[in-house]
Amino acid sequence: MTGPGNITEITYFILLGFSDFPSVLSVLFILFLGIYITALTWNLGLIVLIRMDSHLHTPMYFFLSNLSFIDACYVTSTVPKMLSNFFQEQQTINFVACIAQYFIFSTMGLSECCLMTAMAYDRYAAICNPLLYSSIMSPTLCAQMVLGSYMAGLTAALSQMCALLQLHFCGPNVIRHFFCDLPQLLILSCTDTFFVQVMLAILAMMFGIANALVIMISYGYIVVSIMKITSAKGRSKAFNTCASHLTGVILCIRYICLFEF
Repeated sequence: MTGPGNITEITYFILLGFSDFPSVLSVLFILFLGIYITALTWNLGLIVLIRMDSHLHTPMYFFLSNLSFIDACYVTSTVPKMLSNFFQEQQTINFVACIAQYFIFSTMGLSECCLMTAMAYDRYAAICNPLLYSSIMSPTLCAQMVLGSYMAGLTAALSQMCALLQLHFCGPNVIRHFFCDLPQLLILSCTDTFFVQVMLAILAMMFGIANALVIMISYGYIVVSIMKITSAKGRSKAFNTCASHLTGVILCIRYICLFEF
């Protein structure tokens, strides 16, 4: 395909994936298929359970069900293509599919970061203002926070996608990964990527640093409030209410590392 200025642009990329280990491809396929099915079953099962059990219709579980939805979309955006490539002689992905894959991957990851912040505020309200918790975390506010998380992730991912579409790819087309990873795409671009890199730095501050700061401040207040509880049983119960969110925050770090701002 010929682009502006008679630049011949590539129309597909080659995903190397795990091609360096041909002797164990069948084992890796079974392993990753099992992990994918387990992750999908776990997240979808959690969503169904929360929807069916009226006792779980609380803000915390509402956020957790959306987090499970995001994680299900997150892995589905990359793993099925990776699994199908195990049976392909040449592991390729066309340009449009590559950009779409990264767009979904980015949207879900960034939305997850924002949702983690919303959950931190929920835990802050539950522990620091227990008597006002129901009025503070109203169903309307919870829905707005979740919608805001999705919209923030979608807007940021859309801006990245538009910036990527301005780049030209006319040289090597080999991605040393099993999905369309942004750093790899920038390396393959034959045009200046300075603008995209600046945009990524800004998004890193907006989504990474800002969200992490809000979470740390929330937990600072939470720890202070818990320390004021006189009984050990009460402190333990308060800490346990934060366990699921803290686990989610730790798992969310994996996305930030993969995103490689």
